Amino acid sequence: MSQLEQNQVFQSLASSPHARLEHSAELGDGLAAALWSNHHDARDYTGTAWHTLSCYLDGGTGTFRRERPHAKGAPDKLCVLPAGHESAWVINGDIRLAHLYVSPERFAQSAVTLLDREPRELQLNEATFLDDPQQARRFRQLSRLDWSEPGERLLTSSLAHAMLEHALLTQVGRRPELRLKGGLAPRLRRRLVDYIEAHLDDAISLGQLAGIAALSEYHFARMFRESFGLPPHRYLLARRLQRARELLRDSPLALGDIALACGFASASHFSNRFRAEFGGTPGQYRQALNRPL
Repeated sequence: MSQLEQNQVFQSLASSPHARLEHSAELGDGLAAALWSNHHDARDYTGTAWHTLSCYLDGGTGTFRRERPHAKGAPDKLCVLPAGHESAWVINGDIRLAHLYVSPERFAQSAVTLLDREPRELQLNEATFLDDPQQARRFRQLSRLDWSEPGERLLTSSLAHAMLEHALLTQVGRRPELRLKGGLAPRLRRRLVDYIEAHLDDAISLGQLAGIAALSEYHFARMFRESFGLPPHRYLLARRLQRARELLRDSPLALGDIALACGFASASHFSNRFRAEFGGTPGQYRQALNRPL
């Protein structure tokens, strides 16, 4: 089952006789996007597993949440629907909107690497009809790209990462009355992050990481997942791919040199992993970055 098929917000709209899916794409790295049109509808979202960032592209002045009928949408208004939230919506008239869906794992990794915080400490704050011109511009750029073309889908992925980072810096807060149990101590978590970042070009084993924590591999893997939101091997691969994206964007290094700098055994291994995660090759990604948005 695809990621979009498991996404409650996506499926709720897909089941509506009034909503029309214009385009959708799984962008890799726990991100997906969709463009929707809707007309005279009512939709309920309950217990969503993924986070949803939404932007009204056209219309929306007759759209409101059932419990807040006096607050209406408009073009460039944004909504933030965190995982687990519940909301009921009424759509009067026509609306066109863009969605960016973010997996819990993607949110967790960004919380660690961007905010240096344990994902369990943080929550994405719900927002309805938010004004954020910078984020609205990104949504409009995203909506103009052709997600079915490999190069533009890779460019869409890069843009989606920027949108998620912006949301993390502006819409994330600490969970109230939080009492964490289990997991790794903050100082040890920081030490592990620093070690991984300094050795991305090396063959890091689970045993090495467990040794830093002075734990058995089994116990370490369980505690790592509690603190980082994903298992060690997934975190390590994600960091290598993120480093590779940065080098493809910012350096003139050859693809083989980037593969070695990011801990991949060969250029072909790097290319296969990159394609599996993002839907295109490293070379296509570098070419896409040179295209104007």
